[in-house]
Amino acid sequence: MLRIAVPNKGSLAEIAGQMLYEAGYTGRRDPRELIVADPRNGVEFFYLRPRDIATYVGSGALDVGITGRDLLLDSGSDATEIAPLGFGESTFRFAAPNGTFTELADLEGVRVATSYPGLVEGFLTAHGVTADLVKLDGAVESAVRLGVADAVADVVSTGSTLRKAGLEIFGPVILESEAVLIGSGIERPGAATLLRRLQGVLVARQYVLLDYDMPVAHLERATEVAPGFESPTVSPLHDPEWVAVRVMIPRVDMNQVMDELYSLGARAILVSAIHAARL
Repeated sequence: MLRIAVPNKGSLAEIAGQMLYEAGYTGRRDPRELIVADPRNGVEFFYLRPRDIATYVGSGALDVGITGRDLLLDSGSDATEIAPLGFGESTFRFAAPNGTFTELADLEGVRVATSYPGLVEGFLTAHGVTADLVKLDGAVESAVRLGVADAVADVVSTGSTLRKAGLEIFGPVILESEAVLIGSGIERPGAATLLRRLQGVLVARQYVLLDYDMPVAHLERATEVAPGFESPTVSPLHDPEWVAVRVMIPRVDMNQVMDELYSLGARAILVSAIHAARL
């Protein structure tokens, strides 16, 4: 069986579990379960702390896993990123009291508090900066006020939490992170199928099927508005001057595309959800 590591809790756990369910796998029903076998699909799930997943996969104890790119890089393990999964986005930045530091070089010899010492040290080393890292498990924005650090490196969304703590963002982006599928570097039976299924879930979430009827005279312009992945499916109708068209379009563009097609003469415009896909 393909051995898959899955987050057992935290922000990644629920969405990862839902993606696997949509991909056709059987997950756990009891949150206390740590190991769940899915013999129909030839896989076995191991529910672990997100921070430990890269270590298990990198050691070869498990074949693949779902975790954050930040946690993968912070672990220092031999696991490698296979593909991004489109959720759990986060941005890592440096912050310090207003007016204290302006650029990365200012951190030379400075105490920097972070929950991701491996990630931050790797970034600083790559840029030729040596800082004194202070490892904390959370709430790093309080480190400066409490006197244990001069700056922090942490996840930033809007920056409001940092501003409330009297800190401002400076320097380059440390990392743009999201949930990723990782592997041990050894090809395992079933791993390619897992990746294909997860990518199919992403497509199903990001795209919709659009059906419409269009006068043949305006078909060329309509295909410019909605070209699809390769090209639309065009079928004849009883009226030789009309055709039926089916195309896959990004969900976020759905209403704009419908409006444009309608203005070109399209009618009976219908949108359908995609539940699974293989491209």
